[in-house]
Amino acid sequence: MNLLVGTVGRQSAMRVVGSYVALMKPRIIELLLITTVPAMIVAKQGIPSIWLVLMTLAGGTLSAGGANAVNMWADRDIDSLMKRTQKRPLVTGEISPTSALVFAVILEVLAFFELALLVNLLSALFAIAAALFYIFVYTLWLKRTSTQNIVIGGAAGAAPVLVGWAAVANSVSWTPVVMFMIIFLWTPPHFWALAFRYKDDYTRANIPMLPAVATPKKTAQEIVIYTVMLWIATLVLVPVAHLGIIYTVAALVLGGGFFAYVIRLYRDCSPKAAMKVFSYSISYLTLLFLAMGIDILVRYH
Repeated sequence: MNLLVGTVGRQSAMRVVGSYVALMKPRIIELLLITTVPAMIVAKQGIPSIWLVLMTLAGGTLSAGGANAVNMWADRDIDSLMKRTQKRPLVTGEISPTSALVFAVILEVLAFFELALLVNLLSALFAIAAALFYIFVYTLWLKRTSTQNIVIGGAAGAAPVLVGWAAVANSVSWTPVVMFMIIFLWTPPHFWALAFRYKDDYTRANIPMLPAVATPKKTAQEIVIYTVMLWIATLVLVPVAHLGIIYTVAALVLGGGFFAYVIRLYRDCSPKAAMKVFSYSISYLTLLFLAMGIDILVRYH
């Protein structure tokens, strides 16, 4: 009997821990952190210390996790209306709104002091500024009021490259700014492609995400425009960051693939084509920044 009670208790504790982890949206954080390390490698022109990388990633995870938890806290009413988000812990009641908000604040405080004390103050300021922007500008203001919500709000998701660069260089230059613009321009086609499929959810929740308020053709047209600007930005980075043939070829080929997928979406305007764009966009960002880091390591070592 005691063994059974202990097993049930452990399962319950693990479920609660899992719910708090879910509040942080770990899959989104993974994508953000993928861009941090290559930015650090470019800033260092080599491999930064493992300690610095780990501390920077830890601070970035805490900061982004806190911002995502506030996002779930603020959106719990609309999350209950959307099929894609109905199993989130604040909707199911696994975690109370107050507990979620306290958890988020604790994460942000830990993030700031961890980065400020173990990395540097500039990286901490970038991380917290991104979190505050995501919370107040995107979540609490633009998401429910503007079709440009994800465009402007995407600035928060582009901040990890600034955090990574600042962690190494303790300064800012044109290179991290262009990296920032790459992720900023990547965000609309990435997110709109997903929203293309779930536009009925956004309509039901009265969220003016572009696919929910514009025609499929108009949405696809905007996705094409941002993809072309993204492709250009990735090539601008070559001379700005003094990158070589590995990154240049990757930017050309990966950008060409992205363009092909969005053109197919423009022609078909189907949810299936949109999800192919969404899936490719994740691989695209991962491989682009991986190529960036490899380019530096091969040429300087």
